[in-house]
This record gives sequence, structure tokens and C-alpha cells, in this order.
Amino acid sequence: MSFLKWVLVFSTLCIFLATPNLSVSFLNLEDVQNSSTHFLNIAKSPGLFDWMVKIRRTIHENPELGFEEFETSKLIRNELDKMGISYKYPVAVTGVVGFIGTGKPPFVALRADMDALPIQEEVEWEHKSKIPGKMHSCGHDAHVAMLLGAAKILQEQHDDLQGTILLVFQPAEEGGGGAKKMLESGIFDNVDAIFGLHISATSPIGTVTASSGPIMAGSGFFEAVIKGKGGHAAIPQHTIDPILAASNIIVSLQHLVSREADPLDSQVVTVAKFKGGGAFNVIPDSVTIGGTFRAFSKESFSQLKQRLVEVITRQAAVQRCNATVDFDTSNRPFYPVTVNNKALHEHFRNVAGQMLGTDKIIEKKPTMGTEDFSFFAEAFPGYFYLLGMVDETKGQFVSGHSPFYRVNEDALPYGVALHASLATTYLLEHQLKSTTKDRNVRDEL
Repeated sequence: MSFLKWVLVFSTLCIFLATPNLSVSFLNLEDVQNSSTHFLNIAKSPGLFDWMVKIRRTIHENPELGFEEFETSKLIRNELDKMGISYKYPVAVTGVVGFIGTGKPPFVALRADMDALPIQEEVEWEHKSKIPGKMHSCGHDAHVAMLLGAAKILQEQHDDLQGTILLVFQPAEEGGGGAKKMLESGIFDNVDAIFGLHISATSPIGTVTASSGPIMAGSGFFEAVIKGKGGHAAIPQHTIDPILAASNIIVSLQHLVSREADPLDSQVVTVAKFKGGGAFNVIPDSVTIGGTFRAFSKESFSQLKQRLVEVITRQAAVQRCNATVDFDTSNRPFYPVTVNNKALHEHFRNVAGQMLGTDKIIEKKPTMGTEDFSFFAEAFPGYFYLLGMVDETKGQFVSGHSPFYRVNEDALPYGVALHASLATTYLLEHQLKSTTKDRNVRDEL
């Protein structure tokens, strides 16, 4: 009898031997602790660890940008084939969704993003990126390796799973809205919950950072073209200066947060792009500005979007210019607020606490960064957490999107074990609740 089956038998006996008002809270006790520790020990075994490291380094050497992850996807499918795991491909161009278990409810998903960034790697090591101008500088190569590692463990237990685990290998997290496009495929219509992680360069190895509720902001991008009338810089009276208009617009946009937003309702407007003329003595015909806006609620986000358009167009008119604003949502969709489900937060704390210790769970403070996991968490209950990897004996680890970004591969087993334990205990908890409900019905009869 497999390990998971022993856990199931033990848990079921607890229900039928318990008093009538006993809940499934025993999942916080020895059975969860044993399964969590069991998964972590397997994930740390030399054979599985070395295999994951090889996978991660292969992907790192061959980075691919959003919706271009064809070789990464091929590697994933080859490994799933070797494990005997069925999958659907393509989902959202390059995405892969694997299935382990009965093929029946409940359905719980585990997600890993696959795409790299347009950054030239500056870290000199044996497995440096072989593709000029592209790099895995946000840890997505590690995310894929960890989910494949979890797949190996889970597949060995597939006969004992009372439900279905979806392995979600997602394209285009870095601005392409890959999660949104995967949802549009309809493959997640029956999913009950989803878990996702991101490896972190700010917290120690062996820790996780998480919290319930809103944890990351909703965001959007904008680009505005301000049109005037160009001419010689020595005779500005014969021109309509779009650079002056754009400058006033940028200053006015800062007032949206400082004077219109509730100080307790976090919002951001940043203009990070300004493209005007190309000569010192020529006033251009037009100027293009662009940036991002972010908020922690749908209402604030919608209001900010509306006021962006009003300020840009009306301030341009004050300077005798015309302005158009484009949000280009077909290529850069608005990202929702990332909200962690309260019930899943308790589930996560139980599993992570038993595996790592409650003192290793760090409370996550909300940030204005964004994560397209939010599309999943908006569609059904979701939970997103950070996996620590910092080890001071291995030098400094810089944050993501840096050409000097490194991954501490010793953190991989923790991600694997958390993936496997979160999913299996979620399915077990659902089965036990169903069993308890059936028992209560029999008691009433």
C-alpha cells in the first residue's frame, strides 16, 4: 500500500471514530506533517535533485520570450511523455497542461510560467544563456523544473489520488497575459483551486512568504501621442510645441495620486517613456509618452484609467495640441489585482507550517508589482506565494529582471514538496469533507 493510501486510510478512520462534531481539522496534525516531510525527503533525494538541476540549466541556456517557448514546451512534453502523464498542447500557443489522477473532480491546479526576458545575461558561468539578448532573469526556468519535479512525485501516487491535479506550464507571464489566454481556452472551466509560486531573492532558503487577500496590484500600460506643429527652435511662436504640452501632462498626471486618490488606497502612475525630437534646434511635430498605472481595487483602477485619458487630452488642448491615448489591451491586457483566497491561505499555512515550521512562514506585505497569476485567481480560488532562496554563504542574490540574476538551486526541493503536498492534501481534504457530509446525512437518517 502506498504512502498516500496509508494517509487516506488513517484520515478516514479518524472521521468514523471521532465524535459527531469533529471537523477535518486533524489535517493539521500527524498525517499532514508526515506527508509533507515525506515529499520533502523525496524532493531532496540526489537522483531527483540532480535531474531537476539538469532540466533547469538546459532551459536557462535556451531562453525563449513570451509565446515563443516552443523548445521549452517541447522539453516539458518529452519529460511528461517519459512519466506517462497525459497532457493537452498547445494551450495559448505554447502552453502545456498535464493531468494526473482520476480525471474527475475535484480539480486542483499547479502553475509554472515558462518565458524569459529580453535581457543580456552578465553572469559568467558554465550554463550562461546561449541566446544573445535573452535571459531567464526572473526564475521561470526554476519554476518549470520544480513543477516537473512535483509531477514525478505525484505520478508515482496517481492511483491513490481522489481527484485530478492539473500541471499548468504557462507561456508569456512577462506582460503577454499568458494566463488570460489559457483561461480563454476553456480548459480550466471546472478547476476548483490553483496554487502558484515565485522563487524569491529577498527571503532565506527554507522560508515562504505569503498572506491572505490582495497581495499585488492590478496594472495597465498606456501610450499617448501628443501632436502639435513643429518648426525651428529659434522661432517658437510659429510652432505648437508638443514637448511643452507633454511636460505639463506628466506633471498633471502626478496629481492623480497625490491629490485625487485616498492616501490609504495605494495607487501609482508612472511615466517611463518620453520620445520627442531628434535635433537640438528643431521642435518636433509630435511627442510620444508612455507608462503604467496601478491600483489595489477594480474601482480605483477604473477611475485612474478614466482620469488618465481626461488629463492627457485636456492638458494637451490647453497647449493647443491634440492627444490620443492607447492602452493596447490586445497585446498588453490589464492585469487584475492578485487576491489570495482566505480558505486556501489556511490550507497553505497548515501544509507549509507542518513542512517548514510556522516560524518559516513570513507575512507578505502588499506590493505594487503585478503577476498574471491574478487572471487565474480572479476566475476561481487561487493562492500565490514566494519561495525563499537566499543563502548568504553563496553570495548576493539580486532581484529579478537583472542581468546579474542567479538562482540558488538548493531551493528547488522545497518548491517541489510544497507543490505536491498542497495538491494532494487539497484533494484529500475535499474527499474527507465529502465523507463527513455523507456520515452526517446518515446520522440524521
